[in-house]
Amino acid sequence: MTSSDDAADASRADTTDVCYTSATTLAAEIRRGERSPVAVVDAFLERIDRVNPEINAYVTVCEEFAREAAAAAERAVERGDDLGPLHGVPVAIKDLNHVAGVRTTFGSPAFADHVPEEDDVVVSRLREAGAIILGKTNTPEFGRKTMTDNPVFGASGNPWDPSRTTGGSSGGSAAAVAAGLAPIALGSDAAGSIRIPSSACGVVGLLPDFGRVPAGPVRSDAFQEILPYTFFGPIARTVSDAALMLEAMAGPDASDPYGLPEPEWSYREAADHGIDLSDLRIGYSPTFGDFVVSNAVSSAVESALDELSAAGATVEEIDIHFEGSWEERHDAIEWILQSRYVGLYENLKRDADVDLLATDEPITPEVRSRIRAGLEIDTTTLSTARRRRTAVYDAITTALADVDVLVTPTLGRTAFELDVTEPTVDGESVHRMHGWTLTWPLNLSGHPAASIPAGFDDDGLPIGMQVVGDRLADREVVTAAAAIEDANPWANAYPPTAIGGDR
Repeated sequence: MTSSDDAADASRADTTDVCYTSATTLAAEIRRGERSPVAVVDAFLERIDRVNPEINAYVTVCEEFAREAAAAAERAVERGDDLGPLHGVPVAIKDLNHVAGVRTTFGSPAFADHVPEEDDVVVSRLREAGAIILGKTNTPEFGRKTMTDNPVFGASGNPWDPSRTTGGSSGGSAAAVAAGLAPIALGSDAAGSIRIPSSACGVVGLLPDFGRVPAGPVRSDAFQEILPYTFFGPIARTVSDAALMLEAMAGPDASDPYGLPEPEWSYREAADHGIDLSDLRIGYSPTFGDFVVSNAVSSAVESALDELSAAGATVEEIDIHFEGSWEERHDAIEWILQSRYVGLYENLKRDADVDLLATDEPITPEVRSRIRAGLEIDTTTLSTARRRRTAVYDAITTALADVDVLVTPTLGRTAFELDVTEPTVDGESVHRMHGWTLTWPLNLSGHPAASIPAGFDDDGLPIGMQVVGDRLADREVVTAAAAIEDANPWANAYPPTAIGGDR
């Protein structure tokens, strides 16, 4: 090997170390002048250039924009300006969120060249906190399914095995964080879209209290975010990083009628200080009522809980009794999701002059069918959905009555191959989108939750567990997740050497 090869290897290793440094550490070191925002952004852009072609996490990379923002951030440090909590920290934005001046496609051919003129509120808040946008991450068309692929950009591959799914719909964001292509990323969640890919990719996904992060600017329908509960939240490598990002995004905005008051606490402090495990009471639901869960997932989650119990936590198994069958609850989420697609259809028709049902619009049949199904739903059906939704809320609230948090597997299985359209769980057939995801009941109930890493299966694929808190208790979810992370840290688990050839 030549000296130039040695130098290149050393440079690559240094770049990788930067890209797997926590957002919390990057922010602190930039603030103290120990790291250059320009060098940090350069490192991430270099790694994106090298690794992204293998996993397709980013669909648009804002190289020029990011370098300009990094240079401005560096000058601000040098001047001694007041700096935001994310000053100089790179962030990835899901391609469902508007970023002014940056292509935002929603994963749809109808919007392949769409460039919005204003930021979503949550994007503006990240910018105001000093974060530097690296680019937009892949999502299924309009975030409509639990795998990440679309007709514009194709599929995203899992950093642990690029032949496997990332989950969805925030699959590009989770893959970017897992592969060291961003320290933090923005996700959104209407049936598990933050937690599903976070579990599949071995990172942290945080679902805050509904209304904690504003959904605006509201365009035509200010109220569709409750059909079902739709959340914006962080995806990160650690609980502290997720808390840091959430704190920058949280707080009411006049555009969102569901906004909660400004939190009276610090999410960062909740994550940093945590609690003594001997004070943590965990209720464990192995199947979250009646989902199908693989032996590998059950074994990993139970092993993690055994370690927590040995470290002092109180862990008790809880039977959650949902009213009616799994299929009846699933009907409820399906009907509500279909109603939400009617809202999407009407919003885009009014605000963007795009009719998704027009025959000349290049929309996938699945999107059209979901809109049409929503248009056909009657008020009696929606009333039934609301009653079933209430029963889900009551069951989860009852399960949380005597514990601090409820723990379930996040997914019933690990990531399956990209070409699989009908996944199974240990050979058992399940619903292709929602049968293997134990996430969507919380979009019916509105409870906050986090998906955190719990281990790996025999193929080295990540397994996540879901930490659920009571309503208006997302701080307690952060605290409990941080305590679990302290007992069983995961931040130094990296995808295999095939990704980038340097880990």
